[in-house]
Amino acid sequence: MNGSRIEKRDKYKTITMFLENTPHQKESFGWIEVITGSMFSGKTEELIRRLKRATFAKQNVAIFKPEIDSRYDQDKVVSHDANEIISTAVPAATNIRLLADDCDVVGIDEAQFFDDEIVRVCNDLANRGIRVIVAGLDMDFKGNPFGPMPQLMAIAEHVTKVHAICTRTGQLANHSFRKNENERLVMLGETEEYEPLSRAAFYKAMLREKVRKMDVIVEEIDPKKSKKA
Repeated sequence: MNGSRIEKRDKYKTITMFLENTPHQKESFGWIEVITGSMFSGKTEELIRRLKRATFAKQNVAIFKPEIDSRYDQDKVVSHDANEIISTAVPAATNIRLLADDCDVVGIDEAQFFDDEIVRVCNDLANRGIRVIVAGLDMDFKGNPFGPMPQLMAIAEHVTKVHAICTRTGQLANHSFRKNENERLVMLGETEEYEPLSRAAFYKAMLREKVRKMDVIVEEIDPKKSKKA
C-alpha cells in the first residue's frame, strides 16, 4: 500500500518537471507559465527553449514582444547568447489578444514593459485553451517589483525563477544594478549599463550610491566646505 502511494507520488513529481505535458483530453483550458529573474539570468533563453520544443511538436506557436524592445532585432526575440526566434512586436498588450487566434502556444517576452492589461490578456488566452509562456524581469533597477510581473506570477500555474551570477561576489544574483545615473524606469541596455548583483552586493552598491548623492548635495549647499576638504 505504501509502495503504491510512493510510486504515484514519484510519477506526479516526474510529470510536473515537464511543463509541456498536455491537459486532460476533456479539459479545454490552457495555463500560464512565468519565467522571471534578473537581467542576464537566461529568461529569454528559457522562453525560446520552450517555444522551440512546442514548434518541434508541430504546435501552432506565436511569439510577441513590446515594440519598445528593439535592441537586437525588430522582428525577433533574441537572447543575450544570440539565440533567436521569429516574433511580432506589438504596441500594446491588447494586440496580442487579437493576433493569437488559432494558437496552441503563445510566448511573450519582456512582459514587464506592458501595462496591466497584459494580465487580463494572459488570463483570457489561457481560458481559451492556450498555453501562455511569459518572460520578464521581476524587479526594476531599484529593486522594486516591475510593472505587471507580480500579478502575472500570482495568476500563473507555473513560475520559474532563474538567476544570474553576481559579478562582484560570484553568488546567485537576483538584482539588476544600473551602472549609470539615468533615473528613468525603462532604459534598455546591456552589460555596459547593467550588471547582475546578489542581495548583499546590491545593498552595498545602492548604499554607496546614496552616500555619493548625499555628498553631492552637501557640496551644492556649501561649496566652501568642499573647497576646504
